[in-house]
Amino acid sequence: MAFDVQAIATARDRFLSLIGTRPVIMGIVNVTPDSFSDGGLFATRDAALAQAQALVSNGADIVDVGAESTRPGHTPLTAEEEWARLEPLLAALVAQAGAPVSIDTYKAETARRALGEGVCLVNDIWGLQRDPLMAPTIAQAGAAVVIMHNRETTEPQIDIVADMKRFFARSLEIARRAGVPERHILLDPGIGFGKSREQNYDALRATPELLALGFPLLIGVSRKSIFKGLGDGVLEGRLVGTLAANLFAARDGAQVFRVHDAAEHRAAFEVMRILAARPGARPGG
Repeated sequence: MAFDVQAIATARDRFLSLIGTRPVIMGIVNVTPDSFSDGGLFATRDAALAQAQALVSNGADIVDVGAESTRPGHTPLTAEEEWARLEPLLAALVAQAGAPVSIDTYKAETARRALGEGVCLVNDIWGLQRDPLMAPTIAQAGAAVVIMHNRETTEPQIDIVADMKRFFARSLEIARRAGVPERHILLDPGIGFGKSREQNYDALRATPELLALGFPLLIGVSRKSIFKGLGDGVLEGRLVGTLAANLFAARDGAQVFRVHDAAEHRAAFEVMRILAARPGARPGG
């Protein structure tokens, strides 16, 4: 499949140019029946497009669409099954969402087809290590990529930050050999993937260490189970936990935030910006 490399580059750079200027919001659109938070809500073309447009209106800078749930215990899909969910709506999303579109997949065939429709970023939960054709496909299209840390099993006793660094070193070498430019790469610590609850917290605390690798950091904690129960039945703890964790990571330098709730994050980041704008300033001063 031939790619419209120029169109991909334009959308890619529209997204990448925002990194470092302010917190960047990636809005989530799941076209799945079984995602943990919004499974089945946006499975149709019209519902997915309306959700994407709402996210952009509420502050999302890029829309991340996924057709396979990757929650714990999910049922894997073939590339054909995945594409059957994406094909009816992806072209409309790219044309009408109002922002660049990324594809959440670890399958090169799905990525290839999505890039052919004009998505500009591949969000790979296996960090280019699951499908050997993924990195060459991304390089050929000139797309950006999110390299996420993942593990087959959870081992609470290991040093998860050291494990992430080893994983990223392998992924970055794969990207380099395929010809993916470093300026097109973001890293993601993979909160909720192959980690204990405490390891997830350690991964978030490691934001400065991971940034020292030299790549923008994407944080994906939205509504995840590490925040379950924090509200003690009085309020819904997952959104509160998500906002707190993302503000914590933003303070430490993380740049991109993958979320279900764009409006809430736009407001929270604006408060953070105002408070940080004039350190020590006082009203009327």
